[in-house]
Amino acid sequence: MKEQQLQETERWGMFELCLEGPSEGNPYKDVRLSARFRHRNRVVEPEGFYDGGGVYRIRFMPDETGIWRYETSSNVAALDGHCGEFRCTRPSPGNHGPVRVKGRLFEYEDGTPYMPFGTTCYHWTHHGDERNEELTLRTLRDSPFNKVRMCILPTRDMRPAQFAFAGTCPEDADRTRFNPAFFAHLERRIADLQRLSIEADLILFHPYDKGVWGFDGMDRETDCFYLQYVVARLAAFRNVWWSLSNEYDFNKNKTVEDWDRLIQFVQRKDPYRHLRSIHNGTKMYESSWVYDYSKPWITHQSIQHWDPELTTKWRNAVPKPVVIDEISYEGNSSRRWGNISGQELVHRFWEAMARGGYVTHGESFVDKETRAWISCGGALYGESAVRIAFLRRIMEEGPADLTEAAEAGEYFLHYVGRRQPTYCQLELPERRSYAVDVIDAWNMTVEPMAGTYSGSSRIALPGQPYIALRVRRTAGGGENGGEAE
Repeated sequence: MKEQQLQETERWGMFELCLEGPSEGNPYKDVRLSARFRHRNRVVEPEGFYDGGGVYRIRFMPDETGIWRYETSSNVAALDGHCGEFRCTRPSPGNHGPVRVKGRLFEYEDGTPYMPFGTTCYHWTHHGDERNEELTLRTLRDSPFNKVRMCILPTRDMRPAQFAFAGTCPEDADRTRFNPAFFAHLERRIADLQRLSIEADLILFHPYDKGVWGFDGMDRETDCFYLQYVVARLAAFRNVWWSLSNEYDFNKNKTVEDWDRLIQFVQRKDPYRHLRSIHNGTKMYESSWVYDYSKPWITHQSIQHWDPELTTKWRNAVPKPVVIDEISYEGNSSRRWGNISGQELVHRFWEAMARGGYVTHGESFVDKETRAWISCGGALYGESAVRIAFLRRIMEEGPADLTEAAEAGEYFLHYVGRRQPTYCQLELPERRSYAVDVIDAWNMTVEPMAGTYSGSSRIALPGQPYIALRVRRTAGGGENGGEAE
């Protein structure tokens, strides 16, 4: 093959090999397919999958530029021993690779900082409404959100036109076969999110089945069969995260040991090391059983809790990023988790982020045209999203690691919260000078204070809630005796 004729795939893009093979029997169970992709002395071995109609695919996400060579392996002669090569080119603008963990922070694989501002749209791809899905994408495009939590499996009350397994309803769901059309649709939406630079935080299991579909109580073999297929199909998308379960502790069919084994199974099957976590449930204002996120197969903490002040505790307990993926939703649902005000949600965002954590948004207005955002997507109706966009701008203007910057005496973000004092006494390092901005988190204003400050400094405040102080060291240092110059 001449070099100029080689197929090209950009770094962290997707190379796909399509092969024809047998369609008789049950190819999902009977056929094994994988490939060895080699670049210099590195070998990556993704598994293939059956896509229906006698078509088999292997998807691969190259992470190094240059020539990659491959050879397939299968227990079926028609699929075994296929060889070839392709050229991996430089990534296109906006392609920074998968998100990775760096200490208690996130960054893209090329080193570009990533700060998750997530939202929740559990079933936006399940309702068979293309117009609403396109509206959801337009809403996300114009929003501050760069991560979406979304489910693969339906809940007990849903009757989607198609779902992950073969069949048409709970009564005829065939857990020995999959539905390629469902996955093709899901993949199209994941690709849409990728074009918007939005991460798809895929929830693999949830406890809301209650035995109707039977997907919450499958045996270990079926669980692994499902997970292997999902990873084979979706892992080559660079914007995928794995959330093994939503509210795992509400599923009484599985133990923590079961979840541990399944997370480790995903870890083994994913050749690209996508982010992995699991999300706890909570009886609102009563109890919370947080998973042990110190386990080595977990990359970050995905927590449900209503109290953002616990962020400090979670950060100190486990040296991994803290993402409060459910902190209650802005809305008017009858459920306690779905009817906090926009002011309260924005407050919780600021409180957690000022402590070095991250928060995921959700909206649950049940009387609007497109129904609840957390379930259906569509349009946003609340007051919080625009203010979260303001917060994102403030955070991205500052250092990636607030704790490190504060310890170095370079940058402080002090959030006053619901309290409304008329002044704040800051204990700043001596012999250095700082500029101070008073930020109104709700009204989205930034007021620079006159002069500079150092040492014990009294800062005048407007006497209203949701105020923050941004304190930045000025060039050249200096000493100032504690009052504005």
